Amino acid sequence: MPNTEGFDELFVEFSQTLRLNGLTIGSDDVISFCQAIGELNPGDMMDIYWAGRTTLVRRLENIPVYNKVFKAFFLDIAEEEADARKKKIKASVNTSTTLEIPNVEEGEPGNGEEESKMGYVAATSEIYRNKAFADCTPQEMQALRKMMKTLRLSPPTRRTRRQQNVPAGTHLNMRKIVRETMRAHGEPRELFYSRRKEKLRPVVFLLDVSGSMADYSRNLLQLGYSARRANTKVEVFCFGTRLTRITKSLSRRNPDEAMELAGQSVFDWEGGTRIGDSVGEFVKRWGRTRVGRGSIVIICSDGLDRGEPAKLSKAMESLSRIAHRVVWMNPHKGENQEWVPNTMGMVIADPFIDEVVSGHNLKSLEEFSLKLATIR
Repeated sequence: MPNTEGFDELFVEFSQTLRLNGLTIGSDDVISFCQAIGELNPGDMMDIYWAGRTTLVRRLENIPVYNKVFKAFFLDIAEEEADARKKKIKASVNTSTTLEIPNVEEGEPGNGEEESKMGYVAATSEIYRNKAFADCTPQEMQALRKMMKTLRLSPPTRRTRRQQNVPAGTHLNMRKIVRETMRAHGEPRELFYSRRKEKLRPVVFLLDVSGSMADYSRNLLQLGYSARRANTKVEVFCFGTRLTRITKSLSRRNPDEAMELAGQSVFDWEGGTRIGDSVGEFVKRWGRTRVGRGSIVIICSDGLDRGEPAKLSKAMESLSRIAHRVVWMNPHKGENQEWVPNTMGMVIADPFIDEVVSGHNLKSLEEFSLKLATIR
C-alpha cells in the first residue's frame, strides 16, 4: 500500500476547501477519501481526482464545483508555490496531456461529456505507454518522462545464512528452545521459531549510450535513476567506447539535476560501441568486489559492437561466473516473443545470458520493474 504520510493534511485541507465552496462533506467522507488514496497512489493526480470524486461528491450538480476547486487547488499553483506536496503531485502529470479537468460552468449538470473526456485522456496515456520510444514525438517524450518519474522498482532480495526469530513458522529454533527449557529447570514453556534473514541483492546497470542507442539511452538512464532511488545497492554504469560509473550522479534527489550531472560525466555519449572492452573493465575493476559478486547485472544494449568478438566472449564468460544473473535488455526485441539475437554482439553474448527482456516502451519498463523483484 502506498505511503500517504505527509499527504493526509493536504487532503483534509482540500476537503475543507470543498466545504467552503458549498459541498456537504462530513468527517466520515474525509476519512473515506484518505483511505481511498491509501489504496491508490497519493502522488498520482488521476488517483486523487477519482478518489475525491467518488467519496466527496454526492450530488450530480456538485461535480462542476468539485472540478473547479480541484483545478484551483492542485493545478493552478504558481511556480514559487511553497507546498512541496502540491508541487510533487503536479509534477506527476503533464496537465495538458495526462490529465485534463473538463471546463464545466458551475451549476450546469453533468451530461457524461467529462467522463468521456477523462476516459479519452486515460486512453491517451495508455497509448503512450505502448508506443515505442523511437516513434514518439518530442512532446510525447516529454509526457512520457514525467510519467517515468513515478516509476518505482522493487529491489530483489536474497536469503542469508543468519537466522532471525519469528513468532511462527516451520523451522524450530532449537538453540533458543533448549536455552529457555534449561532456565525453566527442564520444563518446556513454549516453542520458538526462526527463519533465514533476507537482505537486498546488489543490482548493476550497464547502459549503452552509443549512437545506435540514441532513441533509448535517456529513458534507460531514467530507469537506472529509479532503481537507484529504490535501492542503495544499485550501481549504474554507462558505456560506449569506455566504461563510466555514474552512481554518485544519480544519487541526487532532483531527477532532472541527476540526469544532467550524469550526462556531463559521460564523455563518449552517442559515440562508438565496444561492449567487450567495457564489460571486461567492469569485471576487472568491480567484478570481485561487493559491487559485482553475486549481483544481478542488467546490460541495456542493442548488441551492435565494434570491438573484438574474442574480447566480448571472454568478458561475458567471466561476468557470468561472478554475477548471480545476467539480464540483457534489448529495445529491438519489442513485443516479439519469438525474437532471436540478430547482431554480432548479441550472438556472441547469448550463451552467457540468463534472460533477454525488452525496454522499447514505458510498458515494458514497468513490467520489468515488477519482474526484477522476483528474480532469485
